[in-house]
Amino acid sequence: MKKILLILSVAGLLPGLCAGYDQSTELDWANQATAEYAGALKSELMAAMKSGGVLQAIEVCNIKALVIDEEVSLANNVNLSRVSARNRNPANAPNEWQSVVLESFEARKLAGEEPGKLTWHEVVETESGLEFRFMKAIPTAGLCLQCHGTDIAPPVAEKLADLYPDDRATGFSEGDLRGAFVVIRLLEPD
Repeated sequence: MKKILLILSVAGLLPGLCAGYDQSTELDWANQATAEYAGALKSELMAAMKSGGVLQAIEVCNIKALVIDEEVSLANNVNLSRVSARNRNPANAPNEWQSVVLESFEARKLAGEEPGKLTWHEVVETESGLEFRFMKAIPTAGLCLQCHGTDIAPPVAEKLADLYPDDRATGFSEGDLRGAFVVIRLLEPD
């Protein structure tokens, strides 16, 4: 079925099957949700850094990020999450199709595409119906290196080890792809 949807999509016939759904509207919606999520998380992290430093910012990622996920998902009628092949939280491990997209992002970055502009989307038939899927790469910024880099301060490393005993999200350099935002929305008929 995926091959059929891909063929129909390439041929421009999928919109006919998804009556009432416009690809550009879905992309706008997904971009809005990821921008809203990224902005809210960055705001919380910056406030935590200002008031309590890196250790307080870790608490934001550990607790507040999930709350922001839920709030943005509900506000935008989507399922929004983050995934990474080198995840800190086991809940952020990618599934099979997300792993394929993450690998393609790495290949596209190596081919010269700007990491902050890497996106991907598709519509697939699932047991629940047609599903719009979107991913946007998350590049590593300089500030992120305090928790995700190669030279992590001992108190920060200790806190991360306490919260995330199976942490795989270190060793990044600025500009590396740290993961991706994922937006999933079930396309319900009008």
